[in-house]
Amino acid sequence: MDNRYPNDEMKRDVQEQRSEERTVYEVYSPLDGSQTLEAVKRTSPGRPRSNGSRGRGIFPAFMAGALLIGSLMFASDHYNLFTGDSPTSAGGGSAQVKNVSYNPAVGTSSIADIAENAGPAVVRIGAETRQGGGGVNWYGMQSNSSQGELAESGLGTGFLFDADGYILTNEHVIHGAEKVTVKLQGYDEPFVAQVVGSSYELDLAVLKIQGDKPFPYLELGESDQMKIGEWVVAIGNPYDLDYTVTTGVLSASEREISIPDQEGTRNYKHLLQTDTAINPGNSGGPLLNMNGQVIGINTAVSSEAQGIGFAIPTSTIKSVLDNLLSDTPIPSPYIGVSLQDLTSQMRGNLGLADDEGVGVAYVQTGDPAGQAGLQPGDIIVEANGEKIGSAKDLTSIIQNAGVGDELKLTVKREDQQLTIDVRIGDRSQAATMG
Repeated sequence: MDNRYPNDEMKRDVQEQRSEERTVYEVYSPLDGSQTLEAVKRTSPGRPRSNGSRGRGIFPAFMAGALLIGSLMFASDHYNLFTGDSPTSAGGGSAQVKNVSYNPAVGTSSIADIAENAGPAVVRIGAETRQGGGGVNWYGMQSNSSQGELAESGLGTGFLFDADGYILTNEHVIHGAEKVTVKLQGYDEPFVAQVVGSSYELDLAVLKIQGDKPFPYLELGESDQMKIGEWVVAIGNPYDLDYTVTTGVLSASEREISIPDQEGTRNYKHLLQTDTAINPGNSGGPLLNMNGQVIGINTAVSSEAQGIGFAIPTSTIKSVLDNLLSDTPIPSPYIGVSLQDLTSQMRGNLGLADDEGVGVAYVQTGDPAGQAGLQPGDIIVEANGEKIGSAKDLTSIIQNAGVGDELKLTVKREDQQLTIDVRIGDRSQAATMG
């Protein structure tokens, strides 16, 4: 789903729930083709984008009646509920450097062996942001820091994948941070990390810390070689409980989910699904096979179900790692709209067939769709001659297209049927220019 910008109706819904810690968004999930999800993000203060056009007419009224049937949350802690005012020490004394990469001679390890060997390469990541002088932020949370003061606003997990101090984590763990700190086992003081490269769309980031000796690290394994039902191990810092080890199995692969945040919506593809316990604070931590190799980065979890967690596979990570290390933008096709799946009632009122159309909820001014003349309230029924019945249908066509390709949309607007040509843009370039 090309859902970069939340619409105004969504903003008002969030503001009306300021007394709660849970923020509800109406957003499509491809898990079953029709889900609406609740995104619960432990987040630092943020401000919504305010430019763009509002929906109008009958369509936005239908949106307000969408049914909530599921929920997803980032597995990071951005409410800072379990963290004190200053970072606690991860350990005492000087570091005992240990090579924790895969040893072929060992073969299949026990969970205890994996935890012991991999633990030193797993790190706690603290994200510090400059607070806004108190008051209630967009997510309904109270901020008590004085103007200009840096304070830890989020925490997550990461892991070293190189002895020189390179760390992998989720981008949402460090998003918006002015300072990133990293704690390792065996070190009294945290390291200050440099953000080497990141991708909002893929939710990946590479950090770098400096040390006077090689760091322990984990090897990136082959996620594509994993079989459904194989045992996996997660290590992370859920709720700031350092180096927590949980186990489970690989439940499924090739999952697709969408989670909104203050910047828009992150659309994940090719995810691993696991029943390993994953909680806020686990984001960015390793999902390991029984040889102690990383086969995924723990990223999200269902907040209303037990045993449904998601990890970004190493097949995705390896394909973009060079870009992240060189801070080279990763092309990301987009057109700049928020989409809304239609219910049967919406389609009936709009005179559409049962499987026809997806609604345009929001159009960002200046982005490709806005430049082409697409408007909130439009119903997209075809793209390049293919019938569109859901946000997933249109998103798939966009993501499989190349940046610069032309997208020919058939659109129903009130009593008219229009053809609108949109030239697909590069979200990474738009983010850099913006």
